Amino acid sequence: MAKKEFKAESKRLLEMMINSIYTQREIFLRELISNASDAIDKIYYRALADEGLVFNKEDYYIKVSADKANRTLTISDTGIGMTQEELENNLGTIAKSGSLAFKKENEAKDGHNIIGQFGVGFYAAFMVADDVTVISKALGSDEAFKWESKGADGYTLESVEKDSVGTDVILKIKENTEEDQYDEYLEEYRLKSIIKKYSDFIRFPIKMDVKEQKPKVGTENEFEEVVQEQTVNSMVPIWRKNKSELTTEDYDNFYAEKRYGFDKPLKHIHISADGAVVYNAILFIPENTPFDYYTKEYEKGLELYSNGVLIMNKCADLLPDYFSFVKGMVDSEDLSLNISREMLQHDRQLTLIAKNIKNKVKSQLQSLLKDEREKYEQFYNAFGRQLKFGVYNDYGMHKDTLQDLLMFYSSKEKKLVTLDEYVSRMPEDQKYIYYASGESIDRIEKLPQTELVSDKGYEILYFTDDIDEFAIKMIQSYKEKEFKSVSSGDLGIEADEADKPTEAEENENKELFEAMKDILSGKVKNVKASKRLKTHPVCLSAEGELTIEMEKILKSMPNGQEVQADKVLEINIHHEVFQSLKAAAENDKEKLGLYTNLLYNQALLIEGLQVSDPVQFTNDICKIMK
Repeated sequence: MAKKEFKAESKRLLEMMINSIYTQREIFLRELISNASDAIDKIYYRALADEGLVFNKEDYYIKVSADKANRTLTISDTGIGMTQEELENNLGTIAKSGSLAFKKENEAKDGHNIIGQFGVGFYAAFMVADDVTVISKALGSDEAFKWESKGADGYTLESVEKDSVGTDVILKIKENTEEDQYDEYLEEYRLKSIIKKYSDFIRFPIKMDVKEQKPKVGTENEFEEVVQEQTVNSMVPIWRKNKSELTTEDYDNFYAEKRYGFDKPLKHIHISADGAVVYNAILFIPENTPFDYYTKEYEKGLELYSNGVLIMNKCADLLPDYFSFVKGMVDSEDLSLNISREMLQHDRQLTLIAKNIKNKVKSQLQSLLKDEREKYEQFYNAFGRQLKFGVYNDYGMHKDTLQDLLMFYSSKEKKLVTLDEYVSRMPEDQKYIYYASGESIDRIEKLPQTELVSDKGYEILYFTDDIDEFAIKMIQSYKEKEFKSVSSGDLGIEADEADKPTEAEENENKELFEAMKDILSGKVKNVKASKRLKTHPVCLSAEGELTIEMEKILKSMPNGQEVQADKVLEINIHHEVFQSLKAAAENDKEKLGLYTNLLYNQALLIEGLQVSDPVQFTNDICKIMK
């Protein structure tokens, strides 16, 4: 029996596949089970074309058997088997795929289900085995053959006896090393867990001899170990059942079984798509934020199945970043697999599925917002920040997709409102959508800059998330209404005549404000009489796109940017403090400097900004108190 050489590149190619393509050794079992399932599928489709061949599903199964004493693991199937020529072609040539050829031959026929690539995935067996033996008897043949290989050096092929049609793949499991424990692939619990993880929804039974403790016949308290053959896979996945057959409890149980989260899902989305691309999906919107959601450790993605076989634990390409909170799975027959099932080609099918999922999730969120407001607000409190990041990222590319899902606290409604709700009740004379930024609702309500807008009866949106103002800058306007910070230099509002500085007052105080500007040189761009203040003596406003709150956030970041908003110190000339300021300007220049710095630092503290010299600030207060 002469040893034959592989027809493809030998040792280097095989070693590359074993060591590089597959990132987890355990998937060898997934590959061999998938090939076994393909072999049974081939009989099924042969029976469709051949009236003389009867396919009784109960006769077809896959068996996984471990023999610890001999260190062998056997995967047997009752499928179509292989002839000598097929063994030579499919196993003798690395990357030669019998299933792929079968699929191409039958691609015009509807419903074919062959995704395995025997000849690629098969070689994953060498990750855990020193010696691989395949004994196969083809349907309609009286002969059986044994193919055996110890790796890239070559293989042998000989005639043997085999009673039934089908294939046995026998792996001689490697000995343990310091780095790797190969014994685990002979343990019943480990094999069952791998099958459950990757091959639970293979549509044929996967059987194992399972040990159990049962009461000993004729005794009361004695037990004995018995071995029983059991089917260890579920076979029928929930996503292939009709939605009408399933209850909310069924979806909740699936969510728990798959360990998508420790909570219950807030909402599920069951998709059965049959169009440009055919796929099934069950998606979940979680109830709560995962503990690691806003960390670098969090991984987005959906489980990806190809015809019931798990090929990727987290396929990130199926979800946009702004919907990264979605959990669940996708199963499709239309995916193009490359040399490893673990690595999916970025192809048209995947892109279409991802686009469809994005639209389905958005539609579900819109329905929640419209019909189940309380649930939507619960979702928004958990994941609203991610939607706002989605608006901000990629230079606002996704703002049109997300802006109608955003909510902010309203000064009038005292609850979360949408942009559409805000705009729908704007008075005719209101030019802008007004907002105020701060660390909390309580602090924002105390901001002096809100006085004029509130007195006009205009609603103010409160921005309490760091990302809020940055996201709104990307949106720029909503339904032709621009956004305007209450701290902006020009609010587009005319103050009441009694509160507005007259031209004479502005001219009268021009020299004072110039002197104050000189005192605060480098700290403010300008000092002027305020048109917005009513009860407060002083506030800061900003000119340009960068607001004071944005400056504060940017500076607080790690390696914070040295940015500075163009600040304007606004003085309420109708406040009693201003009279002291005027008196100091006329009689005591040193006191003017003291008052100016105190007012500036007061305005900083109102904004939640740091005073540059706290010691000097406290000394200034002490001077006034003397």
